[in-house]
Amino acid sequence: MAPSRGPQALARTLHQTLSNHRGPVHVVRYAKGNAKYVLSGGQDRTIRLWNPELGTEIKKFEAHGYEVLSISVSHDNTKFASSGGDRSVFVWDVTAGVTTRRMAGHMGKVHVVELNADATVLASGSYDSTVRLWDLRAPARAPIQVLEEARDAVQTLHVDATTIIAGSVDGHVRTYDLRKGELRSDFIGQPVTSAVPSADGTTLLVATLDSHVRLFDTTSGKLLNAFTGHNHTSYRCRACFGHEEATVVCGDEDGAVWAWDLVDATVLQPNPPPKVHDKVITWTEHHPIDPGEMITGSADGTVKVWRHSS
Repeated sequence: MAPSRGPQALARTLHQTLSNHRGPVHVVRYAKGNAKYVLSGGQDRTIRLWNPELGTEIKKFEAHGYEVLSISVSHDNTKFASSGGDRSVFVWDVTAGVTTRRMAGHMGKVHVVELNADATVLASGSYDSTVRLWDLRAPARAPIQVLEEARDAVQTLHVDATTIIAGSVDGHVRTYDLRKGELRSDFIGQPVTSAVPSADGTTLLVATLDSHVRLFDTTSGKLLNAFTGHNHTSYRCRACFGHEEATVVCGDEDGAVWAWDLVDATVLQPNPPPKVHDKVITWTEHHPIDPGEMITGSADGTVKVWRHSS
C-alpha cells in the first residue's frame, strides 16, 4: 500500500533562510549528487554559494554586470554556467571563484543556460528568441548551432544526451531530437515559464502564465493532467516534481507554495496554502536525493530551505 500523501505527509517547516542578496532572487540550484550546497543568483548581479544545512554563505561570485537569471551546475560540481542581462554566457570555476569562459552572441538578455550531462555542451536561451549551443571543449567562442524556431523569448531549457527541450513565451514547447535532426513543436497556447521532464523522460511538467501547470506525455504530446489554484500570470515561476515524482510543486505570485497529487491533481495542503514569502516565488527546486527537502527563491530577496516536519 502506497504511503499517504495527504496534507500531513507534505507538511514542511522552515529550516533556514538565506538572505544576503540585495533585491530579487531569480534562480536557486542544488549542487549535484548529495547536494550539500546551493547556488543562487539575483538582481544584485551576484551568485552566492551556500551551505543550506547551516544557512551560511560560503562564497560570492561577481562578474556579471546585470541581473543573474539562470545557473546550471556541472555533474561533478567543479564548475557552473550562468547567464542574465549581460547577453553573454559565463562559465565558472567553483574553487577559484572566477570565470573561465564567456560566450557572447545573443542579442538580448539570456534567460536560461543548461549544461548537458557531462558538461561538454551548453545550451542558452534568450530574449532574442534563439537557443545557442556551445561546445565547451572547443577553443572557438562561436556557437556550434543556433536554433531559431521560437517566435518570442526562450524562458526554459532542458538538455539531455539526445534532445533539447525549449519553452518560449510564444506558447510553444519545442523538442529537438538531435539524433534524428527532427523538431516537434507542441502548442500550449500560453507563455511557458518552465518545462521540467520526469527522471525517466516520459513526461514533461510545464508551467504557463495562465495559472496552470500541465503534465504532458513526452512521446505523444498528450495532456495527462492539469494543476490549478495558484496565481501565476506575470512572472517566471518554476514548477517541479516532488519526492519520487508523486507530487507537483510550484510557488506562486502571492508568495505561497502549492503542492498537488500527481495522479488526481488534488491540492495537498490547505487551499489556499499559507504565504511563506513576502513577494513572488520565482524558483522552486526539490532536493535531488533527500525526500524531505526543497528550496524556494523569491523576489523578496531570500532563499528558504524547507524540511519535512517530523
